Amino acid sequence: MANFSKSHVPQFSVDVYQNEYLPEGGREVNAIVTVTSTGGGTVGSAAAAPHLYSPSQGPSAAVAIMVDCSGSMDYPPTKMRNARDATAAAIDTLRDGVHFSVIGGTHVAKEVYPGGGRLAVADATTREQAKQALRRLSAGGGTAIGTWLRLADRLLSSADVAIRHGILLTDGRNEHETPQDLRAALDDCAGRFTCDARGVGTDWEVKEVTGIASALLGTADIVADPTGLATDFTQMMETAMGKEVADVALRLWTPVGTAIKFVKQVAPTVEDLTGRRTEAGPRAGDYPTGSWGDESRDYHVCVEVPAANVGQEMLAARVSLVIPQAAGAPAGGGAGAVQNLGAQGLVKAVWTDDMAASTSINPQVAHYTGQAELAQVIQQGLDLRKAGDMDGATAKLGRAVQLASASGNGDTAKLLAKVVDVVDATTGTVRLKAKVTDADEMTLETRSTKTVRVKK
Repeated sequence: MANFSKSHVPQFSVDVYQNEYLPEGGREVNAIVTVTSTGGGTVGSAAAAPHLYSPSQGPSAAVAIMVDCSGSMDYPPTKMRNARDATAAAIDTLRDGVHFSVIGGTHVAKEVYPGGGRLAVADATTREQAKQALRRLSAGGGTAIGTWLRLADRLLSSADVAIRHGILLTDGRNEHETPQDLRAALDDCAGRFTCDARGVGTDWEVKEVTGIASALLGTADIVADPTGLATDFTQMMETAMGKEVADVALRLWTPVGTAIKFVKQVAPTVEDLTGRRTEAGPRAGDYPTGSWGDESRDYHVCVEVPAANVGQEMLAARVSLVIPQAAGAPAGGGAGAVQNLGAQGLVKAVWTDDMAASTSINPQVAHYTGQAELAQVIQQGLDLRKAGDMDGATAKLGRAVQLASASGNGDTAKLLAKVVDVVDATTGTVRLKAKVTDADEMTLETRSTKTVRVKK
């Protein structure tokens, strides 16, 4: 079991990379905001809610593991066995004191362990009991993922903990509820727990699985070969156990006359946060980022400023990190209470008649603009390929190869090379492969939003 100490609660820092110079009349300011959390501080869950933090165990946490038990999990029969083994491996990775449950998902959601509408507390005994309960899992029935998520939410919300997290495994399409039912469940669960989603095999819908992870600020991936599930589940649970503070928001304050055009996470994956803004007082808005351990992420912030004359300068935006409403704090903290995590960065605008200064693109901004386009053209290219527009697909996927090559995104370049024959990566000249396996196409689509960090 991992051993955590209070010194591991992260300290946050913010760095801003931008070209602050604009030509006369220029109105668009772009900046890359790097947020880093490192162990050693005393902010975060321990400061907000000492009762939720154990110096010996780390932050309190609750985890719900949702395992697809629909009929298709029996084809081949090894798939269900691999899912049981993977869930057992994840349970073994739980640290002592973590609240947990296992949910079996079909067209309804059932509590596999511990049952009775409650969570178990991880120790040697409960881990063994949970693994015994897994042996009773069998495949049969349909798929209604929204019901799994709602049960996970009910169970996770019953625990007074700092971190709430779900792990969801499915092998098929969500055929026994409407897309609106799933969307409503995701809307209701958003902000209440984070969730990693995995598709096993090749009979599931990529946009469903990635949509779940996106809505719940988790990761999505494909495990094409079920024998890889145990390794993947172990890594997911280790990452979940490393989270130390939840519900962190990127707060942007802008002066009168300015407007936020967009906010996107651009590393380690592309995630558009623009539409998730919640108002946070005069001229301030919060953008959710989920749970953090020791890690670093990059965000692209685009601000529209009023036109100004040469020589003028202004603060375009102030970036800070907060836990809105002191999430995880004891009841009675008062509505609207906010814990400020102490890190801040400034986005500036300076108008100049120096053409060289005002037309130069900051390397970080240029890199991540390319990475966001890379994710977009892969999705567009694969959609066009499915629709039978081979010329359109070739053009989009060729552009993707060009962007991946230019940015040094070797992982994505390798995935693209399984879908297209690359004639010239520099110019993006490609030919669509005549035969592409479902696994290769789905892996490219699922991982299309993964980015590489710019070398700073």
